[in-house]
Amino acid sequence: MTRILVALFVLLCAPLAAHADSFDASQLISAAVAQSAYTKSYDGAYTVIPYPGGDVPKETGVCTDVVIRAYRTLGFDLQRLVHEDMKRNFSAYPKIWGLSRTDTNIDHRRVPNLQVFFARHGRKLAVSDNPADYKPGDIVTWDLTYPKRPLPHIGIVTDQRSDDGVHPLIVHNIGRGVQVEDMLFSYKITGHYRYAPQG
Repeated sequence: MTRILVALFVLLCAPLAAHADSFDASQLISAAVAQSAYTKSYDGAYTVIPYPGGDVPKETGVCTDVVIRAYRTLGFDLQRLVHEDMKRNFSAYPKIWGLSRTDTNIDHRRVPNLQVFFARHGRKLAVSDNPADYKPGDIVTWDLTYPKRPLPHIGIVTDQRSDDGVHPLIVHNIGRGVQVEDMLFSYKITGHYRYAPQG
């Protein structure tokens, strides 16, 4: 009887294990890097957008849009996912903006909200000064103005390396459109996440 139960357990878990490995970080990276061909500017203005699947014009955007668009290319709409999680767990999210309810136009485009979402639904990893700890497809957040008033930033670790081969390059939009740069340790790192949704 015990052997039968073990066999059933293995059979039931095998498809789940295969499913868990189905997220391909290289596809996420490709979707993010591809944006460098057309997103040439930065515009942080509040914009009313459709829901779900809403976006600002692809020629522009902010740092979070790089991440949002990359995951959306793979079929995962962070606008919807963040909104639904915030509706159910509003108190878990930052109160920085003094809001009392969700806003589908902007919630998913704010770095602190994405940090909470990725920690809740992905893996929150250690922040370190070892470049080997940052794997392709990982999400990293920074404070661009530390120790002054926080200015959060976000990007995706790529599978490309710096000229000396030491640092993984980051795909991000820091104000000049989407670029792939050696900037992992240029600012104070505030978060390190791995989000591999299954769908």
